[in-house]
Amino acid sequence: MSDILEKYLPSHAVSPVFEMVKEHRVHLKIVNERVTRHGDYRRMPDGIHQITVNANLNEYRFLITLIHEISHLLAFERFGRAIKPHGNEWKFTFQQMMLPFIRPEIFPIQLLPIIANHFKNPKASSDTDAHLSVALKKFDPENDKNYIFELPTGGLFKIYNGKVFKKGQKLRKRYECLEVETGKVYLFQPNAQVELLVG
Repeated sequence: MSDILEKYLPSHAVSPVFEMVKEHRVHLKIVNERVTRHGDYRRMPDGIHQITVNANLNEYRFLITLIHEISHLLAFERFGRAIKPHGNEWKFTFQQMMLPFIRPEIFPIQLLPIIANHFKNPKASSDTDAHLSVALKKFDPENDKNYIFELPTGGLFKIYNGKVFKKGQKLRKRYECLEVETGKVYLFQPNAQVELLVG
């Protein structure tokens, strides 16, 4: 397991993460990209704790995602199964679990203040924190994706399922975008990754 983790994690995180996975008897599966999530945690009917993490994540996002999912397991064990999945108990657990990793041997120096700020009040997904999401994207391999906030107003873009939208105005936090085929209006997070078709 340790040699597999070396392919996906910052080198100084491999040993402590390996110990965590072993201690909590996590069955870790590294899976093909899922557009709707980076990872998930499930307690299987036989009692096994299964965590899946997408294989395409950069090493920093992979680490944050894996600790996020292990924190679900620990929060449920410590506080009971009736807690909200991303409630205060999970936030507290996630903060405590991430703390030992927020250091320059593991994360690049430019990421540290952004990560430290995120963990003052962690969100259900690192993607809903636009600052963190944009900062982490800089470590992704090159791709043809843009963030909604980078596109010009009126620009056409395509999402993962092939649907085409026209970017509209920003309302408070999200952008109103018109689905070209149906004329329906949808709201998009500013850091949603999409493919620009026409500027």
